[in-house]
Formats: sequence, structure tokens, C-alpha cells
Amino acid sequence: MSRIGRLPIDIPADVTVEVSGQDVSVKGPKGELKLTVSRPIEIAVQEGQVLVSRPDDERESRSLHGLTRTLIHNNIIGVTQGYTKGLEVVGTGYRVAQKGSSVEFALGFSHPVLVDPPAGITFTVEGNNKLTVSGIDKQAVGEAAANIRKIRKPEPYKGKGVRYAGEVVRRKAGKAGK
Repeated sequence: MSRIGRLPIDIPADVTVEVSGQDVSVKGPKGELKLTVSRPIEIAVQEGQVLVSRPDDERESRSLHGLTRTLIHNNIIGVTQGYTKGLEVVGTGYRVAQKGSSVEFALGFSHPVLVDPPAGITFTVEGNNKLTVSGIDKQAVGEAAANIRKIRKPEPYKGKGVRYAGEVVRRKAGKAGK
């Protein structure tokens, strides 16, 4: 039995979870998230808890059991607390600025890079080198942060680029002098 999958998920007082067939809808103070559960997995709501079960011990059922439980748990956390991901811009002349709901990056290119937030995601800029990506969907927040980091990844010689907050960039030694 999956150790994660068999754990019940407690539903907070201000959250409602509705199950209709394979669709799970989670509503909370920050918004609403929907999830479609794969076929062999079954979801039940009982006594303020969500229970995830599987009908058999097939390989696919076992792999989806813990995943489904974690996805539902992430949705419940998302609609109550939300998710944030921090980014730092490191490098001389590299900066980020808020332009309405979008952000504009100066990353050493010949032009500024303008990034619009996807639906349900908000960008906040602190100073001129810190950016916070926030939203209720954990996957969307992570993907938006990864797409921003992809614009100029941290390079290994000087460490310049866009990195996650707290990320450690492995540095390489440069050319050896004579």
C-alpha cells in the first residue's frame, strides 16, 4: 500500500471539496481549482476528510495512488495559503522592473525582455533584483518561475543570470593564467 496515498487529507473549515465522478473541485478563500483524477483511482469525502483509494495492486494503480493524493493536497493548500516562488537577478546591469501587471527584465540583451503573467499568476518586484511569482496553482507557479529563469540561466563562471531564491550556482574556475 502506498504510504502517502493511504493518508487521509483533512479539509479545513473554509474549504469545500466536491467529487463528481473523476472530477474533484476544491473551493477556498483564495479561489477554486479543478482536477481530473485518472481512471482506476477512487476519491471519497467522509467526515471532513478526503480519502484516496485504489482498486488493485497493478503497477499503474500504485503509481497513481500517491500522486493523486498529493495533487489534491496541493490544491487544498493552494486555495487556503497559495504558493510563492522567489527569483533573484544577479549580474552587473541586470535588473527587473514592474510594468503594470507585467515585468520587464534588463539581462544584457540588446533589448528589454517583457514577461506577461499567465492566468492566475501575479508578479511582485522588490527592489530592482528580486521577483516573487505567486498564485494558487503550485504547478503553474513553478512553470512560470522556470520560464522566467530560462530567459537567462545562471552561468557557471561569474554566476550571472536569473536564479531561484536560495539557489546555489556551482562555479567553475576560469582560464588558468601563465
